[in-house]
Amino acid sequence: MKGRMEITTGHPRPLGATATPGGVDFAVESGIAERVEVCIFGDDGETRLELPTRIGDVFCGRVTGIGPGTEYGFRVHGPWDPTIGHRCNPAKLLLDPYARRMSGSVTDGRLLVGHTPRNRTRRDTRDSAPATMRSVVVSPEFDWAGDRPLHRPTGDTVIYETHVKGLSATHPDVPEGLRGTYAGLGHEAVLAHLVGLGVTAVELLPVHQFVHDGFLRAAGRSNYWGYNSIGFFAPHHQYAAASDPVAEFKEMVRNLHGAGLEVILDVVYNHTAEGNHLGPTLSFRGLDNRAWYRLDPTDRSKYLNWAGTGNVLDFGSSPPLCLAMDSLRYWVEEMHVDGFRFDLATVLGRTHADFDPLGAFFGAVRQDPVLRGTKFIAEPWDVGPFGYRVGQFPPGWSEWNDRYRDTVRDFWRSTDGTLGAFAEAVTGSSDLYELSGRKPTASINLVTSHDGFTLSDLVSYDDRHNAPNGEHGRDGHEDNRSWNSGVEGPTDDPDVVELRSRRRRAVLTTLLLSQGVPMLLGGDEIGRTQRGNNNAYNQDNPISWYDWASVDHEMLAFTTRLIGLRRTHPTFRRSAWLHEHADPSHDLVGWFDVDGREMTTSAWEDPEARHVALHLSGRVVHCESGTVTDDDVLLLFNGGGEPVRFLIPASAGSGWTVAVDSTEPDRSDPVGEAIDVGAYGLTVLLRPAVTPTR
Repeated sequence: MKGRMEITTGHPRPLGATATPGGVDFAVESGIAERVEVCIFGDDGETRLELPTRIGDVFCGRVTGIGPGTEYGFRVHGPWDPTIGHRCNPAKLLLDPYARRMSGSVTDGRLLVGHTPRNRTRRDTRDSAPATMRSVVVSPEFDWAGDRPLHRPTGDTVIYETHVKGLSATHPDVPEGLRGTYAGLGHEAVLAHLVGLGVTAVELLPVHQFVHDGFLRAAGRSNYWGYNSIGFFAPHHQYAAASDPVAEFKEMVRNLHGAGLEVILDVVYNHTAEGNHLGPTLSFRGLDNRAWYRLDPTDRSKYLNWAGTGNVLDFGSSPPLCLAMDSLRYWVEEMHVDGFRFDLATVLGRTHADFDPLGAFFGAVRQDPVLRGTKFIAEPWDVGPFGYRVGQFPPGWSEWNDRYRDTVRDFWRSTDGTLGAFAEAVTGSSDLYELSGRKPTASINLVTSHDGFTLSDLVSYDDRHNAPNGEHGRDGHEDNRSWNSGVEGPTDDPDVVELRSRRRRAVLTTLLLSQGVPMLLGGDEIGRTQRGNNNAYNQDNPISWYDWASVDHEMLAFTTRLIGLRRTHPTFRRSAWLHEHADPSHDLVGWFDVDGREMTTSAWEDPEARHVALHLSGRVVHCESGTVTDDDVLLLFNGGGEPVRFLIPASAGSGWTVAVDSTEPDRSDPVGEAIDVGAYGLTVLLRPAVTPTR
């Protein structure tokens, strides 16, 4: 502390702690509090000062003699009656919901619970301060050197999903002290890999300050993924190499932007780390429980659990809605991020009865001038009633397309009856998005993500191998739609090894050349494996970290080549839907069988069909930047286990050259009237655009 503290009248806005010359303004909202104390921590322990001003539901005050770096918290004096949802307990130190930085960690969870061990209706009077985290006052000063969000067109985006720590934890060219940190991710060695690969955006698993779950701490594990947020303005301090995580995060963003890479944050506004009615009192619960959470209408001492984690925030209530909007604006204005991926985003549109894509949260986002140009991506489901809402989010939003994921996985393991759905998937999933007026960019195409198998494991395991998670192998998805290619797990069999590589290349070629926005799971390009673990959420160890000592350089080169092909050919990045007609003003598509004949209804419906050719005319290509002309493209898909000869359709003409062959990566020969496509193979042909004759 700088000197003697005094508290005077405060201002209700902005909420949180704002450093000013000579002191700090504090403001916190609670509609039920009788009085609120701000608790200042220093060398002489804790000093409690009652906030003297109340304006509406905001308690505020200005404390002199302190500044940036000061640790603080709140204690709320108010009603306690869990049976009707009131849980104020001044014995429990509360984090500031608007804190820009947090310090420390949660230790003894027993001190954090608001009720006594033997009686859930009685307050626990033990002080939680020794066992919980603290909020920290920050300085707003930072030299951005002209940096700003990049606002790259969505259609030109190639997303790279990664974990801040996992990406650089073992990277040999990142200084040891920076590995696994924001500084490590922004290091020139990591940037060189990402830029060389050709991706345009990194999507970071949660970096909002989170808490390691009590059951994981008891088992000596941690919440590696971080889907347990408590601080929606604060970067997770354990990812910082230096003492100031806020400045280090900003430096990382500045470095990524300098390399031409956007930053998308995976954010968890659907629930908090306070869990269910038996969970810790960390912040929101002790401020105004009923204003923040959706309580069970049949028992208001408990919570609705549509997130599967114990609670959900109530976006029909003002405090959660305002916090989410203030938080989003903060990360765009002050931290310069370019977009957000919303975990379990259906929760954000929940009304008391159903899901409303025109609800309060989505309306607030759409009209906000600060957020215009920001990318919004939904995980379009939750675990509540009727929670699966793929294709139902509002215009301007993209969605993780799990139907794309499942269909592409099924096709490349020769599942019956998938050809028609596969055709829809690779051309942008018009069945999900076109009728509502959305564009192909609404589909975030993925085959693998942090949640599930890596690409290497997808072709190497039939079953999940999650014993290290400590849940007796019962956690994680059972339906992986994977195929081990003949042997479960590691093998030296050259035929199996070759088949796995071939299938990985086919999947990657499909992903990166489909209409929509591709998302690559970080590490798939270098052959990363999680040893068959499809739910490595608590594996902060080599199971989850990138193995930079065992890079699959051939796969890396092939992936880089595919991304380059997508970048140089706008035909793969269309903003209009493809149509089977001869109107020259439209983006044209043709589907053909192996004999070069147009596909018929019976051919599409054949459950054993494994082969199809897709002709993309380059004469008219609508992109976000305008209408252009590009090369014509033929994509020849063989999802079967034997080679197939494709006849070039007469209407497609001649003059084709192999651009990519997933079965023979070095192939680049000209093509005559027919071409052989290997088992589980995808061959891409190019030719200068000509006027279609069909």
